[in-house]
Amino acid sequence: MGAAQIYSANIRRRESRKSHDSQQEEDDSKGDTAPVLGLRTSRSGHLIATITATTLTIWQASPVVVLAAASRSSSSLRSYGPNLAVHLRPDASIAVVQTSNGFLVTYSLIVDPDNRVYQHVREGSRQRKPTGNDSLILEQERAGFREVNVKFRMVIRIDAGIAAALALDSEVVVATKKPAAVQCIKWTPDNAGRQTSTELTSRMAWMRKGSNITDIVHDRAMNLAVWITSDGEAYAVQRLPEKPEEPEGNQSLFRGYGFHHPHDQGTEAYKAAINARFSLLAVGCAEGAIHVYTARDYAGSIPLSHCLLTPASFATTGRITCLSYSPDGYCLVVGYEHGWAMWSVYGKPGASSFHADRRLSEMNDERWLKSVSNLSWVNAGSGLLLTCIDDSRLWALEMARSAASTCFSSANISRTLLLSSSNLMIYRGFDLPLTTTISADAPLWQHVAIPMGYLMSQKPIRCVVTSLDGRYIAVAGRRGLIHYSVSSGRWKTFDDFESENAFVVRGGMCWYQHVLIAAVESDESYELRVYSRELGLNASSVLHVEQLPSAAVTLSITGQDSLLVYTYENVLYHFVVNASNTGVKLVQVGQLALHGIKEGEGDPSQDVAHASVLFLVDAKLVLLQSSTTEAGLKYDMRVVAQNVEYFDLMRDKGTLTRPTSQSLAESPTEPSTPVSATNADESLRDSLWYFDGVNVRCWMDVEDLLTAASTENDRDMPQPVTIASDFYPTSVMLNRGIILGLDAEMIQRRDVHFAFIRHAIRTQLFLPGILRQHLLQFDPAAASVLALHYQNLPYFSHALELLLHTVLDEEVDAGVDPENSLMPRVVSFLSSFPDYLDIVVQCTRKTEVRSWRALFSYLPSPQQLFEQSLEKDLLKTAGGYLLVLHTFQELETSSEQCIRLLRKAREAGDWDLCKELARFLMALDGSGDTLRAAVSEMDTGASGKTKNRSIDESVRLTTPRPAKGQAQPFPNGRLSTSPNLVGNEEVITSSDALLSPNGTTVSEDYFSSRS
Repeated sequence: MGAAQIYSANIRRRESRKSHDSQQEEDDSKGDTAPVLGLRTSRSGHLIATITATTLTIWQASPVVVLAAASRSSSSLRSYGPNLAVHLRPDASIAVVQTSNGFLVTYSLIVDPDNRVYQHVREGSRQRKPTGNDSLILEQERAGFREVNVKFRMVIRIDAGIAAALALDSEVVVATKKPAAVQCIKWTPDNAGRQTSTELTSRMAWMRKGSNITDIVHDRAMNLAVWITSDGEAYAVQRLPEKPEEPEGNQSLFRGYGFHHPHDQGTEAYKAAINARFSLLAVGCAEGAIHVYTARDYAGSIPLSHCLLTPASFATTGRITCLSYSPDGYCLVVGYEHGWAMWSVYGKPGASSFHADRRLSEMNDERWLKSVSNLSWVNAGSGLLLTCIDDSRLWALEMARSAASTCFSSANISRTLLLSSSNLMIYRGFDLPLTTTISADAPLWQHVAIPMGYLMSQKPIRCVVTSLDGRYIAVAGRRGLIHYSVSSGRWKTFDDFESENAFVVRGGMCWYQHVLIAAVESDESYELRVYSRELGLNASSVLHVEQLPSAAVTLSITGQDSLLVYTYENVLYHFVVNASNTGVKLVQVGQLALHGIKEGEGDPSQDVAHASVLFLVDAKLVLLQSSTTEAGLKYDMRVVAQNVEYFDLMRDKGTLTRPTSQSLAESPTEPSTPVSATNADESLRDSLWYFDGVNVRCWMDVEDLLTAASTENDRDMPQPVTIASDFYPTSVMLNRGIILGLDAEMIQRRDVHFAFIRHAIRTQLFLPGILRQHLLQFDPAAASVLALHYQNLPYFSHALELLLHTVLDEEVDAGVDPENSLMPRVVSFLSSFPDYLDIVVQCTRKTEVRSWRALFSYLPSPQQLFEQSLEKDLLKTAGGYLLVLHTFQELETSSEQCIRLLRKAREAGDWDLCKELARFLMALDGSGDTLRAAVSEMDTGASGKTKNRSIDESVRLTTPRPAKGQAQPFPNGRLSTSPNLVGNEEVITSSDALLSPNGTTVSEDYFSSRS
């Protein structure tokens, strides 16, 4: 998302009309700033309708321009009342305006293909003659846009009053107030001459008596509507076919089931939205919470899936005004009285206006950050239109979405690729050094503009897919396709317009090396077409055509050369890509008939009949396995995960799963360090990852999952490893041990008069969670083998530190019994690494002091660790243990450590450490006597005069403890006046600096082992 674009929703007349009616002139003058009351878009997203109190305006979605407007006369306003809302027939042929006096004013929208508006006129003859795509663009600009004529159709009076209305393909549905009923008014009369049918809500047995309908939403793909009633109930409703032989009054027009029932105040249903792709029904409640239900069937099985909490308090957000799912189903946007917020389909928070500075928003008059009255998606999800409360402007936000939402493929999930309305954003961190990959400030995005000639004729873009190695990208719009080479930076498009318009990509695309395989529909036939990146795009450049009996739903490359294609006939086809010097062909080797399956990715060995296949069906990860019985071959289907937004099988990912060596960080083209065959089975190259909207989860070995899911075994399903993240994860960089993701950042600056939202790169280490799982399973050998794969990463020690820190905090907070503690296994595992001493001291620096005794109960004494650090010349690490000794009050009786460390630091020439040690001693004794005695003893010890003698009492560090309630310095802690007690131990809150009694500060550098 970037900055919002602003469009005026009111049409200014070039000259005021001369009228004897003064009220008409007043209405005309007010119309220029009248607030927008309603917003609707057509099913295709090409046309937009907005309404003010007096004017209906028709817009084009891309680019956003006004095509027509119709203003009602003053007599019409007096007779029927001012406008309240607008409804648009899905095909944008009829607009319905709802008025305050209970009337529906209908208009016909007629597109005139012969007449054009906004034609460009270029004067002057001294202009460069355009060629190629520039000529096509110039021709389309000069042609302008097709004109839309708005013609009055009829006025429909609803005597019972209008509570809610909805325009459908065949009729307009109106919910009335008194009596409470539902009327269906057909656009044209049927064969019997009837045009209306009515059913009272009191006769609907499945609906609670005495309630009125307040809101209606409908989804064509699911053939389902959601009704919201005045008592806060929500119903899933289907329209029943009419029976001409039965009297009109005896017919039941609707069948419904209640699925949302308010259990306490504030949970009453207020607004609703339908997600057909994931079969979800979202209900916005009165106090801002959103309850999301799963529609399992049409028989009333609609359980609660999850709840979305408000991004702020109800006093901050206000009441929900609207909510809508994106066309691809992956994003939910909710408008509030005081802002808006976004979530992923299963609840990961996204961008929100509640992070904005309200004072700057007021100063810049950015209403889109302060309130939303209506919202609608355009351009296949690449744009979002907003209207604000008491605002006359239309705000347009450009959205960037993942390529995986347009084409579910393994390559799109493995490689982070974003699509906007006219650009591709390629994440290049896969090919850069490790330290650059995890940097939030490095320029890691490559912006590639989609050819304007293709956009002008084929927008919006509906499908984008990248190759597994990231070298090639294919893009498909309404018709045709184009592809791009990342290395050369060149697009290849069709040479002639007719060849481009001859087919539609339907079912997705995928890359096999430099070959593009696309599922297309052409002349009512369905095909798999093979294109080469090395050849141009034209009708004769197709390498191979494979006919399909029905349209493809999805296709996926798996294994070395296998292609899986699932079609609308519930048949899964298995092809082998046969590449030779003469060309590339698809050879079918098997097929499998299925029932109810949609998206898939599998691993066939020789034939699909003997394969295990993973499918994603309505956010359920389904495993299909074959088994041989006496009756023959049978197939077992088992759901292994719920609420899955996407999944990724790491098998056959090549360099993306090869652990990165240090040399790879410097040169991405060099091979990684080879791993022995005995250790290969213990890596994560056969792992299965998925995201459930809250956490990333991983099965470390998919074979364990396959074995446990088999009906021949009685084993329990293995529990996946859970990896939490506070951002939206997009890819798992297995060779770098991190999860890559995006986070939305609201940017507001005082020197810029507008706000914008940018996507920031975020990363999360997954190694601590995987290692912890191995140790929980009493398998330190597997943990050691996994660590061996990643030991060359520059942040490997940090990953081990996070492992220790996480386990320690969990056990301290939970009060785990030492007999059941995981800490002994973690400490034993960490002790095998050379950075063991650094890891422990870094963990103490970042952990509250109250956890130190729990940590060192599983470790050697701090004195022993201090001695080991000195022996290995890890002086800064030894300084960290010196801090621990002081905290445990061991430094008061044995201060020789400080002098020894100071002496070694002087011998090593580490004057920074000497300075920090001096400041540390000054913090303990503000008079300086302790520091002077220590320096004197150090000089004496250096000359050999005091070797092997005990330290005089006058040289020891004297740190008398003040009485409770008095301010006292705590190492690495804050000044405390009333220490908390847990048992007999003082709880000391850690911070980044040591405070002396007189307020001086000891630098954090002293406590760090390595910067």
